[in-house]
Amino acid sequence: MTAQGHFISFEGIDGSGKSTQARLLADHLRAQGHDVVLTREPGGSPGAEEIRALVLQGDPDRWSAETELLLFTAARRDHMERLIAPSLAAGKIVICDRFADSTRMYQGLSRGDLRATVDALHELMIGREPDLTILIDMDPGEGLARAKGRQGSEERFEDFGADLQAAMRAGFLSLAEEFAARFRVIGGADEVDTIAANVQDTVAAFLADRSDAASLL
Repeated sequence: MTAQGHFISFEGIDGSGKSTQARLLADHLRAQGHDVVLTREPGGSPGAEEIRALVLQGDPDRWSAETELLLFTAARRDHMERLIAPSLAAGKIVICDRFADSTRMYQGLSRGDLRATVDALHELMIGREPDLTILIDMDPGEGLARAKGRQGSEERFEDFGADLQAAMRAGFLSLAEEFAARFRVIGGADEVDTIAANVQDTVAAFLADRSDAASLL
């Protein structure tokens, strides 16, 4: 029987360092002998990457919140079908930089009162939550400064400004309370190596608990 896979997502405001921590965790787990898939949203599959370019580039008002929600859900469906679900079925650890919780924040709360619609679409078209979500918590002002300092082409959401960042942080912390069973909050103000060690400890405890539960089946 193939061992169960594990689905871990990273969340946080722009500039929180979650992408760096997702990569460091993937490197750490691979060094321990785990089969790891590191991916991101929006994106992660060819079709989803095409949608990523549509939603993350261009004028901040390019899409309505409703249109964004449909685009993100389409990208996530393709990502799930072509990469996440097959990898989990093969017993791999999937680490995803953002997942549905980001949609709950950006399109569900911060850009309109669409949370119920986000959840309904997610249940209908995706039907899967991560097993563990690591929220890297960061001061909104510092996070925005970091994000703008990257000077990349995918800055559409950063261009909404500090108010959105503050709303996002509050929203993510609220989600961590709502889904307390799968969320772990880790401070993002420490040095990168310190944060990485905290993430590694958190994931080690999670994997041990999953292993213990599986042994009882």
